[in-house]
Amino acid sequence: MLTDSELAVVREVLIRGPIPRRDLAARVGLSSPSLTRLVTPFLASGLLVETSEPDSGAVGRPTRPLTVRSDWGRFAGVKITGDRLHCVVTDGRAVPLVTADEALISHGPEQVADQLAAFLRRITGEIDALGVSVGGVVADGLVVDGVFLGWRDVDFGALMAARLGIPVVTENDVVALAEMQRWFGAGLSTSGFALITIGVGVGYGLVVDGRVVSSREAGAGLAAHVRLLENGPECELGHRGCADSLLTSRSIEGRYSALTTRSWTADEVLEAAARGDEAARQVTGESALALGRFIALAANLSLQSTVVLAGDGIGLWALEGDRMQEAASADRGPGADAIHIEVDTSGFAAWARGAAVVAIQHTLRCGQGMTGVV
Repeated sequence: MLTDSELAVVREVLIRGPIPRRDLAARVGLSSPSLTRLVTPFLASGLLVETSEPDSGAVGRPTRPLTVRSDWGRFAGVKITGDRLHCVVTDGRAVPLVTADEALISHGPEQVADQLAAFLRRITGEIDALGVSVGGVVADGLVVDGVFLGWRDVDFGALMAARLGIPVVTENDVVALAEMQRWFGAGLSTSGFALITIGVGVGYGLVVDGRVVSSREAGAGLAAHVRLLENGPECELGHRGCADSLLTSRSIEGRYSALTTRSWTADEVLEAAARGDEAARQVTGESALALGRFIALAANLSLQSTVVLAGDGIGLWALEGDRMQEAASADRGPGADAIHIEVDTSGFAAWARGAAVVAIQHTLRCGQGMTGVV
């Protein structure tokens, strides 16, 4: 296992390399001799390498910036929804090399494991580790309550490890997405942010002081029932004006269908609103107001002024982004910092990449494949 200091060094080189040693030492809070002691085993194992160009800003004997070996690691990440497998294969920096998806043919854990193992064998060669993310409560890798799959107390990682013979990490989907943003997204410019996801469900994640806030309740869907509009519609649980009743794809479809003569998909509602359909704009405007208030609420209560928006329903931003920002600003105190909103429009690819990132993190923490470091 790597120590916290070792992991911090590798993480900084992984996400920011090539990086001069003086900058690396400053970022991880180590003296130059301490950094050298930590880096030496990684150089010996081949995980870290020095670039060919010397650090032009170094004082004294020139050193070469550090980077992660270009061919280190190959990882897969899979986001399992209620109806599809969304997969990405990445390198050690979580750069996607292959993306693919296919329809889920069963919800049975054994059947899903069989299908996923066959799917991965078709789309990629050998991989070092697999990350799997699902909606619902996940505790220590156990899917306690997989809300979209009907799973209860399923050790899906063990099922996949038995089929693939590699380490497998299972995580809540919002936590995995927050980890991806922490290492390769918003976390590159800030140590804390709130994450809001909309689509089939409503998710909320939080990063404070460079760490993802994770607990059993992270997958319990509690944010879905925060009240956002006093006189809004009711959700299936009878909560009026909550996030679930205003921001999910299901709610957008239902509210627009109630105003028209047929059923619609959420994408069709957004398309109608973009064409200027008055009823569709009424629905999307109401959702935008609610999301703007959610953004302000997340920033106000978490004390994080950066908010990341993501999910398969985030197409709402392109249509109603200005209204969201206005609503967020209206609920922000006069002494507060301006809210910085980052929008991830990559959809399910981002969720799958998040799963790959937790596999990368697990591999680094365990020191796997790092001779002389473990």
